[in-house]
Amino acid sequence: MTNSFAEFEKASMFLVIGSNMSQAHPVAATFLKNAVSKGAKLVVVDPRKHELVNYADQHVQLKSGTDVALLNALMHVLIREGLYDHEFVTEHCENFDALWDKVREYSSEWAAEKCGITSGEIVQLAHTLAEADSAMLCYTLGLTEHVTGTDNVLSVANLQMLLGNMGKRSAGVNPLRGQNNVQGACDMAASPNVLPGYVKVVNPEVRERFAKFWKVDSLPALEGFKMPEMFEGLPEGKVRGLWIFGENVANTEPDIRKIEHELESAEFLVVQDIFHNETTRFADVILPAAAWGEKDGTFTNSERRVNRVRAVSSAPGEAKQDWWIFKQIAKRFGYEWESDSAQEIWDNEISMLSPNLGGIKYHRIENDGLQWPCLDENHPGTEYLHKDGNFTRGKGLFNAVDWRPPAEVTDEEYPLILGTGRRLHHYHTRTQTGNSEGINDLMSEEKVDISHCDARNLGIEHNEMVHVSSRRGQVKIRANITDEVPHGMVWMSFHFRESNANWLTNGNAFDPVTMTAEYKVAAVRVDKIQAQSSEQEIA
Repeated sequence: MTNSFAEFEKASMFLVIGSNMSQAHPVAATFLKNAVSKGAKLVVVDPRKHELVNYADQHVQLKSGTDVALLNALMHVLIREGLYDHEFVTEHCENFDALWDKVREYSSEWAAEKCGITSGEIVQLAHTLAEADSAMLCYTLGLTEHVTGTDNVLSVANLQMLLGNMGKRSAGVNPLRGQNNVQGACDMAASPNVLPGYVKVVNPEVRERFAKFWKVDSLPALEGFKMPEMFEGLPEGKVRGLWIFGENVANTEPDIRKIEHELESAEFLVVQDIFHNETTRFADVILPAAAWGEKDGTFTNSERRVNRVRAVSSAPGEAKQDWWIFKQIAKRFGYEWESDSAQEIWDNEISMLSPNLGGIKYHRIENDGLQWPCLDENHPGTEYLHKDGNFTRGKGLFNAVDWRPPAEVTDEEYPLILGTGRRLHHYHTRTQTGNSEGINDLMSEEKVDISHCDARNLGIEHNEMVHVSSRRGQVKIRANITDEVPHGMVWMSFHFRESNANWLTNGNAFDPVTMTAEYKVAAVRVDKIQAQSSEQEIA
């Protein structure tokens, strides 16, 4: 997030795009709802009419996969009618002419047809945004899990810069992270193109500095593999060994049959986790890890806040802290790592290597943590980024992008679009919540959301068992007839194994930059399960 949760309270407007915050981020949604109750405007851009729409002043119910078309059309209206922030753009941004040359092609009338909405809705939203003192833009995986995910994110950045909604309070571009330490994992270089602190692997000076600190001769000069490349490299023999920790990829990756084949092909697979799950079935070695409440350390949340985490109980049996496991493996490779606690790792290594984290030490985060960038021990942390239009690169850069359709579109055989995501009661693949009897009582199975119109056309009754099929597979699931999804769309989560949406999602369609899969658009069909005759049943 460029901004902070504390800023929600005084925001004058929110634009939420591709996010059902009430279900996927209920705490953040509470901050937003409180602000709306005090008078803040809310516009929700989403194919579904989910619970957050009940709080909205406007719901733009676009078709799945048309975000760039909408965002370009909004910028077209803002520039054509002179509604954008001329001063901010002139003083703090560059490449405006290229942006205008591109979005000039995206009239509200053209975009309306592609998005399945009206031209008037686009013009109305453009004027609402221009009239607001500032607007906080929030998004989640509904924007990024597309083959155009990078373009989608560039487009929301373009929009907020055009409006002058960067570098000030209660504004910005604010992605809400899906797990409690996703931001922290990224900060520590979970991405294959960076080292801790987002410094580039390909920079020789950076590699030399890290190698010297880590007391090794050199570090690899090339970027590593992204997740799909790793998995697809297993059957090819390009990747021979894989170590997975804290991720149940056999349920979370698209096209489950494909990922299971890839895992089965691994020459050597290590899985490090707190419970057995669908992925541990493929492991040659299973390493029992401590759960979040059984270890000391830090989590970094969506607003870049580094928080202390303290163990409330001891890890059971042979379960160990993740850092301890890694240290023991390194020792067997001949490396003696000096740090012997989470605090020592942070204070003596992480904060020493990453300038943005340099001022964050354990003795400073005993209470409410600190937000990076925090450059030295006198620095108070950073509430919001790019203050007064001072971007990290100097000026903000407009990136003109074209709309591209989803990788898979509907046809006569698969006439419906499948969208996927989370539901409130369960957490991802239920590795944790599936072991909670109370939560399972609240939600014991998945259902496929289907519109009244489509259910009527297919002769499907509420709670009837149906088959949902794609080009990858088929699941048997109960129908939930609802107003939340529009005609032509169905929606499922990935929480339950047998009815997992990822049996159906496309495992061969990825954003070309991030290699994020297109989870949010897949072509499917829904069929009644015909009752078998008594002769068939006997046979």
